[in-house]
Amino acid sequence: MIQFEKFELDNGLKVVVHQDTSTPMAVVNVLYNVGAKDEDPKQTGFAHLFEHLMFGGSVNIPVYDEPLQRAGGENNAYTTNDLTNYYCQIPAENIETAFWLESDRMLSLAFSEKSLEVQRKVVCEEFKEHYINKPYGDAWHKMRTLAYTQHPYRWMTIGAALSHVENATMQDVKDFFFRFYRPNNAILVVTGNVTTDQVKTLAEKWFGPIPAGEPYVRNLPAEPEQLKSKTLDVRADVPLDMLMMTWHMGDRNDKYYHATDLLTEVMGGGASSRLYEQLIKVKQIFSSIECYHFGTIDPGLLVIEGKLVKGVTMSVAEKAILDEIEHIKNEILPLKEVQKVINKTESLICFEDMSIMNRAHSLAYYELLGDASLMNSELKKYQEVTPQLIQETAQRIFKDTNRNTLYYYSKN
Repeated sequence: MIQFEKFELDNGLKVVVHQDTSTPMAVVNVLYNVGAKDEDPKQTGFAHLFEHLMFGGSVNIPVYDEPLQRAGGENNAYTTNDLTNYYCQIPAENIETAFWLESDRMLSLAFSEKSLEVQRKVVCEEFKEHYINKPYGDAWHKMRTLAYTQHPYRWMTIGAALSHVENATMQDVKDFFFRFYRPNNAILVVTGNVTTDQVKTLAEKWFGPIPAGEPYVRNLPAEPEQLKSKTLDVRADVPLDMLMMTWHMGDRNDKYYHATDLLTEVMGGGASSRLYEQLIKVKQIFSSIECYHFGTIDPGLLVIEGKLVKGVTMSVAEKAILDEIEHIKNEILPLKEVQKVINKTESLICFEDMSIMNRAHSLAYYELLGDASLMNSELKKYQEVTPQLIQETAQRIFKDTNRNTLYYYSKN
């Protein structure tokens, strides 16, 4: 059970504090409720661009890393389709340095043409390296536009097109910042060797004076139910044929979410999973195969993807996967098999919760989902999943009309 306290500043900044006196360190984590899904379809990649810009200097601090490193701290950030998260770990006695740094870049970035050009170049190079020049790099761009017709999950965090970030003007960037990177659209989590009173004082001092932004009311187009199977053929200069299938699943708060998570573990979570056992070891159809999902806040995708052994046809590979799916849909899983994946998930959660960094990430994420206390009920939700519920979940998701298939052929 993770103990924490919560309060809110007058400008709308939510603050969560988790004290742990067993460590000399503290973590300051700022989660902004903005991800790639909040972008204009004609200007994608902005949330990810900001992850880079936020390290390029703010109003009073030309270089973010220098004062943090002098205080013994380290930092990083990540962006997803749902959120943007910045965090730093620092000796608890120097925690005010982290408050100063994080509040200054929330107050306002430096917005220099030089910083924009540098970071634009970095992001564009990343796009080319990972999504244009890398083998299979465009697979997810193609799959997202195949699977989603309305919801903004149809583009990746890096952006739908290179030109969107290339053509971003300084005004575009400023508008995006002052719309989303405001106290009332953020959650501050502090974990480690701190007290709530100390965090209250520092939060009021450093974040209190920052004006709240206009409230952001998210109103995204819902993805309509998929009523027919969709396919796409791709030919590219890659070493092996790849087969990728996706099915629409519920959102992160959906009552079937935990059963879906365990279902992907049973099917593709490592060397003892069903797809690995049957299709790699026994039938030798695939050289690699996995089953996973994105755990997105809005309704997401369950994925099965694998590289085919040379000489195996796409139709044989597809049938082999669909046969395994039929087994899962038609037969109740042995209790022992379900218990194994529950135990694995449980140990993973417990291991993650050991570090104050992961606790900070989790508390911020669950507060975004609705309440930080949800973090403490996750294990129970997994333990309540039965073989019958996993079968029902498989039957709900694995409908042929709900399937999107990418046939990625090697030219070689």
